[in-house]
Amino acid sequence: MNFGLLEPYYKSEEQQNFADKMISFNSRLSFCGALPNHVRVMNPFQSNSEILRVSSHFYRKYYNDRLRRIPILGINPGRHGAGATGIPFTDTLHLWEYCGLKIESVSNRELSSIFIYDLIEKMGGPQVFYRQFYINSICPLGLVQKNKHGNWVNCNYYDSAELIEGTKPFIIASLKQQISLGLNTEFCFSLGKKNATILGQINEEFRFFKTIIPLEHPRYIQQYKRKERAYFLEDFVQKLSLALTFQMDGDDYSPGGNALNSIGER
Repeated sequence: MNFGLLEPYYKSEEQQNFADKMISFNSRLSFCGALPNHVRVMNPFQSNSEILRVSSHFYRKYYNDRLRRIPILGINPGRHGAGATGIPFTDTLHLWEYCGLKIESVSNRELSSIFIYDLIEKMGGPQVFYRQFYINSICPLGLVQKNKHGNWVNCNYYDSAELIEGTKPFIIASLKQQISLGLNTEFCFSLGKKNATILGQINEEFRFFKTIIPLEHPRYIQQYKRKERAYFLEDFVQKLSLALTFQMDGDDYSPGGNALNSIGER
């Protein structure tokens, strides 16, 4: 037994660092909401014991500190990314090639992961990127639905009004927990325009973040905007780099403030 995984539970809240809190968050993730009959939740931390072990190594490697990080939030994990590996926007290929971590029981590749790790490389590599940014999803557990052929395929939490209603309490609770890990709440980057719209609606009520900055979703770029991929990569790099600059300078993050206007105009 790897007693190291239990370490967060034996530390006081003041003693826990980002990795401790993240491992605890993943190990306790559970969905109890009502979903349509044709939709299922993917929870790799419960379905595959190797996932919690390897993802814990990942967070110990890159998040073993008390630094405040800028959040980048996607929609919900896909079957070939975090829905299988437990590590956001990371398939097994990139987990091994960039992070040196291997999952023996899973082998996959995901479009979003290709774009994200190209971005990470442009921003200095995993050690630098993960020290500055926290990347996950608004709905941190993946969803699949049965299509007309009887196959289970990816779906998004916002694909129907019934799904939004069923996942909203889980999303709100998860956002609160993710913020408590140690996030910079001055602003949040949201991957996907519809995702940003819904996060904005939730934020109007709960005021989790001062401002939400939308970015195109990596899968959309990889699948439909391949010819403009270089432009989007540069756009991501410029906006994230500018956010880091303002974070260090303590610039104006209020709605309409100079810092956020500058990021949005890029």
